[in-house]
Amino acid sequence: MTRWRWRSLILFIYVLVGIYVAWVYHYITPGILRDIAEALLAVFLWFLVLLGVDLHIGK
Repeated sequence: MTRWRWRSLILFIYVLVGIYVAWVYHYITPGILRDIAEALLAVFLWFLVLLGVDLHIGK
């Protein structure tokens, strides 16, 4: 079990560093994050979209 936790921790740190580097070099921007959030809202709240609710953030 300890070996699994170390691997998970290393993978988590690796992903966090990758996200930071992508943010610093402008591969991840606030616009992309907004688009992803809108897409996730539309996927999980699809029934509201069918009822005509606008799930766009800040537009």
